[in-house]
Amino acid sequence: MGLTEELNFWKYEQKCLKTIEALKKNAFSAYYFSNRNEALLYINEQLKIAKSIGVGGSMTIAQLGLHDIIISLGKEVYNHNQPGLTQSEKLEIMRKAIFTDIYFTGANAITTNGEIINIDATGNRVAAMLFGPKKVIVVAGKNKIVEGDIFTAIKRVKDWASPPNAKRLNFKTPCADTGFCSNCNSPDRICRIIAVIEKKPRLTDFEVILINEDLGF
Repeated sequence: MGLTEELNFWKYEQKCLKTIEALKKNAFSAYYFSNRNEALLYINEQLKIAKSIGVGGSMTIAQLGLHDIIISLGKEVYNHNQPGLTQSEKLEIMRKAIFTDIYFTGANAITTNGEIINIDATGNRVAAMLFGPKKVIVVAGKNKIVEGDIFTAIKRVKDWASPPNAKRLNFKTPCADTGFCSNCNSPDRICRIIAVIEKKPRLTDFEVILINEDLGF
């Protein structure tokens, strides 16, 4: 690692640690890992004590290869993102994922004030984050951290996360063509539900894992 990379790593580490402390003040359990391999070691320990696992729509979770890890451990997994599923099969998996032992997902943005912001099209992901699973684990890369308020975080999601997600899912939206949000009225609009979690939901065991890598959009 050269000097520039080392200093950039240090800067983002400080930002991650600041966010971790803010999350803890908001009653979340929060952990920092310098890379994905360290995070996966921790996640594997969590998986050992769970029987059923739910997985939300998340490129971060996909990049970590979490689905295959869960399968290799012989766990019961509900992941509607798997190819070849019909729409009715996806909906059934989404519903079952809400009642699992652990629900894994990413976050669209996390502020340095310790707030978690997500924008959904369907709402299954944010529904599971709020209530249902015995435990929720949010995994996010350093690129999801926002220095600013909730409105800055929402802008970050619409500018940087929604367009590539719409394109990835082959949604017919203006942002999937241009790469820019136009606050559209498209039937395929991906930005339909904005969820802001300011404090840990009262009855949910909720953990946040921050990794000093760019993960997801």
